[in-house]
Amino acid sequence: MAAASGAGALVGVVTGWPVGVVLAAAAGWWMPALLGPDTTSQKQADLAEALASWAEQLRDMITGASGLHQAIAATVPVAPEPIRAPVQGLEARLRAGQPMDQAAPVFARDVDSDLGDLVALTLTMGASRQSGDVAGALSRLAEAARERASSIARVSASRARVRSSVRIIAAATTIMLVGMVALNPGFLEPLGTVTGQLILGLVGGVWALSFFWLARLAAPAEQPRPFSPTPVNRAAVAGVGGGR
Repeated sequence: MAAASGAGALVGVVTGWPVGVVLAAAAGWWMPALLGPDTTSQKQADLAEALASWAEQLRDMITGASGLHQAIAATVPVAPEPIRAPVQGLEARLRAGQPMDQAAPVFARDVDSDLGDLVALTLTMGASRQSGDVAGALSRLAEAARERASSIARVSASRARVRSSVRIIAAATTIMLVGMVALNPGFLEPLGTVTGQLILGLVGGVWALSFFWLARLAAPAEQPRPFSPTPVNRAAVAGVGGGR
């Protein structure tokens, strides 16, 4: 917001172009996220790694003859940071007496990941004894989560070239515009007319669409969630830790 306000105000003071103010404010709002580091991919990789570690912790606890509820409670202090709060909420709901088929979907909703959905489904089936090999299922989920983290890192590295191209294009465009305003303002005087503002809006819109397209190319793909949990009854969720 500060970048958008500052860019819009600066362009308004220097040029007095209403369309320029709108375009500069839009650039100040969107460009920092587009030109900055790929934090979304890093968060996805960290989440996948955290779910893998937690699944292995649960597997080891269950293998050591702990029950499922006891295993979840034992992992609360050592759960990886990205999912510690959802794990604490899951344990609190179970301790309050909620069945796993109500508590696990809330955990999946809090984690907001297709891998979290699979973990919640595995816990639900294990609690209802529909799956006789919960430890084996958690082990396979951990392997899949680690493979996901590795693939996200590889894809992010390949998309880094696209983000570098966006940075170069944005820097060249900004330098060109600033140079023209500073060194040859007479060349831009026709843009101060009504017709010039319309043309500026058209050209700016084309540039905005181009950067939006480049941003889509550089953004990580959204993972489908075929096992997304069904909506949970509000009265059940509100018991303990549900209204976050």
